[in-house]
Amino acid sequence: MIKKFLSPKESKYVTVPLNNNFKENSVDDRFWIYCKGCNDHVFRKDIEENLNICPKCSRHYKFKARDRVNLLSDKGSFNEFQFNIDVQDPLSFPKYIDKLNLYKEKTKEDEAVICGVCEINKIKSVICVMNPDFMMGSMGSIVGDKITYSIEYAADNNLPIIICSASGGARMQEGMVSLIQMAKTSQALSKLEKKSLPYISVLTDPTTGGVTASFAMLGDIIISEPNTLIGFAGPRVIEQTINQKLPEGFQTSEFLLEHGFIDMIINRVEMKETIYKILSLHL
Repeated sequence: MIKKFLSPKESKYVTVPLNNNFKENSVDDRFWIYCKGCNDHVFRKDIEENLNICPKCSRHYKFKARDRVNLLSDKGSFNEFQFNIDVQDPLSFPKYIDKLNLYKEKTKEDEAVICGVCEINKIKSVICVMNPDFMMGSMGSIVGDKITYSIEYAADNNLPIIICSASGGARMQEGMVSLIQMAKTSQALSKLEKKSLPYISVLTDPTTGGVTASFAMLGDIIISEPNTLIGFAGPRVIEQTINQKLPEGFQTSEFLLEHGFIDMIINRVEMKETIYKILSLHL
């Protein structure tokens, strides 16, 4: 809130809410972030140096996929899987190839997930981290292939797997082919179950659509970061379908924890140590 000076004929001060124009124009957003968690301006560098977490209210902001890999794995231990990737465009979707090439150039990544083997406090593990900067982390055939290969590699080599999801869902440009990845990745997880190998699913903001409806919610242990959006369809679509107003906070990690859909909410700072403790108990 701010105080606005009025004319002498009016009361001296009146309290008015902050608006978008104030937030955008009153500070230089190169140096400051308006935090929706504490409703205050926070020095951008303070957030970036705190793993993209607001130091005032602990609100979690988007975290780059490579930074997450480095956060969870022991230094120098990550060995990325190498894939021969052929671009898939089963529907000849207009400008889809151009969009893929644009994201490849922008992110310096080949697709929307990073997969490989690492050590987590000396425990060898397979790790997959979805990249929301690449087409909103959407799952097409290549993303499905990479995750399926990673799950099967873990099963074949008796390793646990950690999958960090951040996705807008199945990639519409690939139609039914993208939806098949939901079944394919889910089926691959049964190989881990047969060998009693742990699968830890880490949900980050946002985890939605076909990713939520498949491997993301099939973890033996499901962890989420705070204030994460988790759901299948958007709240507006659901309200229009059921003709009811949704509860406050619906589709947040806090709401899902309260209703038994996830196992725990963990601060990003504590994520590696939490995963390590879970693995050490099950291996």
